[in-house]
Amino acid sequence: MPSVYGPAYGGGGAGDAVRTVRGVGGHGSSPHAAVDPVPALCTMVTALQTLVTREIDIFDPAVVTVGRLEAGTAPNVIPESGRFSATVRTFSDASRAAVRMAFERTVHGIAAAHRVSVDIDYVHQYPPTINHDGETAFAIEAARDVLGEDRVFVAPTPLAGSEDFSFVLREVPGAFLGLGACPVGTDPTTAPMNHLPQAVYDDAAVPHAAALLAGLALRRLACATSARSDSSSSSSSPSVTSDSSAGSPVSPSSQE
Repeated sequence: MPSVYGPAYGGGGAGDAVRTVRGVGGHGSSPHAAVDPVPALCTMVTALQTLVTREIDIFDPAVVTVGRLEAGTAPNVIPESGRFSATVRTFSDASRAAVRMAFERTVHGIAAAHRVSVDIDYVHQYPPTINHDGETAFAIEAARDVLGEDRVFVAPTPLAGSEDFSFVLREVPGAFLGLGACPVGTDPTTAPMNHLPQAVYDDAAVPHAAALLAGLALRRLACATSARSDSSSSSSSPSVTSDSSAGSPVSPSSQE
């Protein structure tokens, strides 16, 4: 079961962008009489990859993946429009803002160079999932108690997935933990990831997850009980001290 100190997921993190490029349709034999959106689309896709490597700090990385590209209905027809959809992953708010600014500037610039227009629908979905150090240490200790020392590790790098728990961590301290569910004999480093039809999960992980959640709750309750006990002990102690020279009680806060 992995955990990460600091950024755990680069969800903002996650942003999705849909771009529609509009030109002027025509016949494939006469491209000079049309304004072809397809070369513009292709240039945008490749330029976005260059953008990441040239403008984004390698130590505050970003991922831009175009997962959908569509245009046209026939090989000999220049379409009037085309579109592509991309997902963006970052690990800090600064990188998140930088990518969006460069993203939009690049797409609009290419559109102007190709004499096409472009509409951008860029949506910030999830901020980065940032684990709090104290809560991460707490969770790791609980996991080791429940699952065993050899079954818990701190992941060396964050994942670029998106996670709605990131919103919770922006409001209260906490930590996001992952629980492995690869079938026995499967190498987690090569196993098909989620979103792939070949992905297989081992249901035997479910009881371990339940035990871990219970263990975290019990440890938290024990800490809260201990804190209340310490508070009660402190409140039962004398709240004033005696100043023998003056013969009257003095509050400690009034002493210099």
